[in-house]
Amino acid sequence: MIDRDAAWLARAAGGRVVAHATGGSGPRKAVVDSRQVGAGDLFVGLPGSQADGGRFAGAALESGAWGVLVAEEHAQGLSGGAVIAAADPLSALQGVARAWRRELGARVVGVTGSTGKTSTKDILAALLGQRLRTHRNHENLNTEIGLPLSVLDAPSGTEALVLEMAMRGEGQIAELTAIAEPDVGVIVNVGPVHLELLGTVERVAAVKAELIRDLEPGAACVLPAQERLLEAHLRDDLDTWTFGPGGQVSLVSLEAGLARIEARGEQVELELPFSEAHNVMNTLAAVAAARALDVTPSGRIDARFSSLRGEVVELPGGVTVVNDCYNANPMSMRAALEHLAATPAERRIAVLGTMAELGEAAAGYHREIGSLAAERGIDVLVTVGEAALPYSEGFAGRAYSVATPEEAGALLEEVAAPGDRVLVKGSRSVGLERVLAGR
Repeated sequence: MIDRDAAWLARAAGGRVVAHATGGSGPRKAVVDSRQVGAGDLFVGLPGSQADGGRFAGAALESGAWGVLVAEEHAQGLSGGAVIAAADPLSALQGVARAWRRELGARVVGVTGSTGKTSTKDILAALLGQRLRTHRNHENLNTEIGLPLSVLDAPSGTEALVLEMAMRGEGQIAELTAIAEPDVGVIVNVGPVHLELLGTVERVAAVKAELIRDLEPGAACVLPAQERLLEAHLRDDLDTWTFGPGGQVSLVSLEAGLARIEARGEQVELELPFSEAHNVMNTLAAVAAARALDVTPSGRIDARFSSLRGEVVELPGGVTVVNDCYNANPMSMRAALEHLAATPAERRIAVLGTMAELGEAAAGYHREIGSLAAERGIDVLVTVGEAALPYSEGFAGRAYSVATPEEAGALLEEVAAPGDRVLVKGSRSVGLERVLAGR
């Protein structure tokens, strides 16, 4: 609950109070979809490409909203709850989130990266949760809208905030950093993503490094060891932690789920519920961030991963599916295929959709992944959609090409046999979760 009144919210929003709430000290949380408004919520009417959310403020109040935050033109004549008017509702939402973050007094970690940032966020929340009352983004609430909603969902008494930060272009990480004001900034990795927009991996690194640039002096940053693309962005006035081979936080051993980790000379032992190499690396980043906050984790880590990220689904007939279809890029695709190749199975089947936003080099990246699948001994490849066809050009084994996720699902029913393990992975725009629809 945001236990502050309308006057406080208006000041934080840079707006004015048109009407006060009829009861209660403050809203339960903030929402931007009027269809999701519940009793006690603050509805924020954001202008959109299809509709102006401010038009639905009256309906939100009728649904029991504590109040609404809308543009001036939508604020008049409303009743039944608090009404706050602001010139720019999005900036107002972000201002309220920043003010609430300060009110909480929590330690804040901002997490970004080309791949693995969501899993790192989930692992770090589990580590910090051993010692501190911890709140994190839910699912993909990691944008200029989602991140402030996540902050405002944090209850009073929160001691640590773990906030994933998405990047689509220049300036966005800076925008999110200004809202979150992190005590620790984590860059999980840098790789070929968003090339359609940014052009080069060097520009991707520069945009990610907005997090380093905008940290307050004395804050901590966590970076992959020996990542040359970030070297030009390092700062002497930050406490810089490096992780991975050759870093200050490194894996000593991993046996039977017990990870022994060295963190600046300190020994950390964790029981991990996963063994994938990429998630072990994500764990090293999370341990570095936890130690930067003077938290030493130990024991079993019960990380609750966000949906569609490595979910294991057992189908009738003895077929195991790894549903990892939330997103894909060359780095995450390589990691998923290598884990598939290392997992015992009768046969290994990869159902792959396109990796989006790779620009002119897209076909080449897809061919490279097809070649990798062949090298790692993947038995069957299924490509979904026309843009995914280049995977097959680099694959020498048994391959199928289908147009839709539904066709891929039907094909799996025919092709997959008991003991097979299936990876389903592609960019979010492909909608590969429909491969398993109804199963």
